[in-house]
Amino acid sequence: LPNVFTAYQPVTSPAAAEKFSTAWGGVELSQKIGLTIPGMLEGLDNGSVKALYVLGENPVVSDPDVTHVKKSLQKAELLIVQDIFLTATAELADVVLPGVSFAEKDGTFTNTERRVSRVRQAVLPKGEARQDWQIIQEISSRFGYRMAYASPEEIFSAIAGLTPSYGAITFARLEGVGLQWPCPATDHPGTRYLHKDKIARGKGLFHPIAFLPPAEVVTAEYPYWFSTGRVFAHYHTGTMTRNSPSLHNEIEEGFIEINAADAEKLEVRNGDMVVVSSRRGSVQTKAQVTKRIEPVSVFMPFHFIESCANILTNTAHDPICKIPELKVCAVNLAKAA
Repeated sequence: LPNVFTAYQPVTSPAAAEKFSTAWGGVELSQKIGLTIPGMLEGLDNGSVKALYVLGENPVVSDPDVTHVKKSLQKAELLIVQDIFLTATAELADVVLPGVSFAEKDGTFTNTERRVSRVRQAVLPKGEARQDWQIIQEISSRFGYRMAYASPEEIFSAIAGLTPSYGAITFARLEGVGLQWPCPATDHPGTRYLHKDKIARGKGLFHPIAFLPPAEVVTAEYPYWFSTGRVFAHYHTGTMTRNSPSLHNEIEEGFIEINAADAEKLEVRNGDMVVVSSRRGSVQTKAQVTKRIEPVSVFMPFHFIESCANILTNTAHDPICKIPELKVCAVNLAKAA
């Protein structure tokens, strides 16, 4: 997140900035909130952002209006991509840095259950691939800020020293099922439930939010509500899952779910190819005719670059978090010729 250090410590806080600056050898830290992804792409468009370092992301498939995303990335004076496969984004890069998969890493993962778990290297990296921390450390050192960590455990200790919720978590304590933060003391068992008996801050903080309608609504030209999402066999842009034969075989290609009544009007049968069009572009994909989706609504998974759902989606985003409206825009459907 561009507005916080670890554990949601605000970058705008002088005390937090001083704390991290001291730990990092007295470097001067900006207290200005950084850019979100829409801001980065806008910066590439207007020239205020010159270079982009993409680590483990594939915005050419995952971000809205990917035609615009490609044009923005191509304006970068330097595009660096660090990943384990040559993704669609990596194909545009000036420099590709080969990272490693989970099986080649040593360190920790923290999941959305707040559970910190150990991961241990099972196989050695192939070719010139290196662990992410080693790549980042060498780049930082070459840019003038020397990092000299010897191991992931040393890095984790540094994180825990700056992150109150991780304060008493160590590699030794992560044996078995790991620990859930916050874990503030060496004899603390971790926190299974947040706010179990009471809200941690005393009382809940409510934010009244005025309803904003979607930036784009259905019209006579684009009469279907379009939403994107995931399928059980694939993750994000399929960088890993579509390279796994067993997962790829579960769902090999993209599709669009269409309500049976709408399909009848369009004279579309299950398995027919359809053209899906929005104000930003068109894609072809297979129809899945179903009753589980509402009339005048359609759904496409976004994992499949060959029928890329995010060619269609809208870059409009909310004013606070800057999250794009990936789940709603207007499209038209037609049976492919």
